[in-house]
Amino acid sequence: MHLFEGNKAETTTLIPVLKAFQTRHGVTDMVVVADAGMLSAANLNALEDAGFSFIVGSRLTKAPYDLAEHFERRGDYFENGQILESRRVMGTGKNARERRIVYQYSFNRAKRDNRTINLMIDKAERIADGKVPLKKARFLKVTGAQKALDQATIDRARQLAGLKGYVTNLPESTMPRAAVINAYHDLWQVEASFRMTKSDLRARPVFHRQRDAIEAHLTVVFAALAIARHLQDTTGVTIKRLVRTLKPLRTVTVLIGTQTITAAPAINPEARAILDQLPPINQPGH
Repeated sequence: MHLFEGNKAETTTLIPVLKAFQTRHGVTDMVVVADAGMLSAANLNALEDAGFSFIVGSRLTKAPYDLAEHFERRGDYFENGQILESRRVMGTGKNARERRIVYQYSFNRAKRDNRTINLMIDKAERIADGKVPLKKARFLKVTGAQKALDQATIDRARQLAGLKGYVTNLPESTMPRAAVINAYHDLWQVEASFRMTKSDLRARPVFHRQRDAIEAHLTVVFAALAIARHLQDTTGVTIKRLVRTLKPLRTVTVLIGTQTITAAPAINPEARAILDQLPPINQPGH
């Protein structure tokens, strides 16, 4: 586990952690999978220069020029699950490098994207009509004192609904298109862990001031996360449900005079079903 001050640049923290992991576990071929937050030319170049492969989600705010031929020939039509591939120069100047981009269209994603677009349009309309105070909105165009919907931006968003892009430096001979997409989709496991770490395990906010106290707090949190993930893999029960079901089970020791009384918790059927799937704690290796 590594932790850094919040004002450290990503490339000054990510690379040392990855190299430390390589050294500790003897890994020579590592692929970094990350969301679109990592998608800057400098970050990707730093990963590549350090010898790492990557698969990173791509932000699509306007129709990519590398898909211009598809839009010209077939308009906005895509088949459900259709995969396209192209190459695009990312970055400018010395940071400019050609990257492999894999795109996939999903009908379900298109429905979700269009629902989100409709909500954003409704928000922009209410601002334009003066029903709510002026604030930043994606589909709002402000010209002087005039407020109106930005139809061109709406049309571009509709055109991209359902599309998702993935940037990688892995050649197709190493990882085919479908494998790139599947590898990225596994990222939800990491995201689920971090959501659970921040909420159920209370990693944030951190109220400690001294570094030792911060490290101790996060060590306990990540140890609890490791145990929780082990329990989830063993029982097939989600981490959230495990915490909700097992947290009330506490043994109470009461001292009355010179007599010590231990009260065991009442284990309900749901908790018992989970506990019965776990091996006895005195088994070798547990």
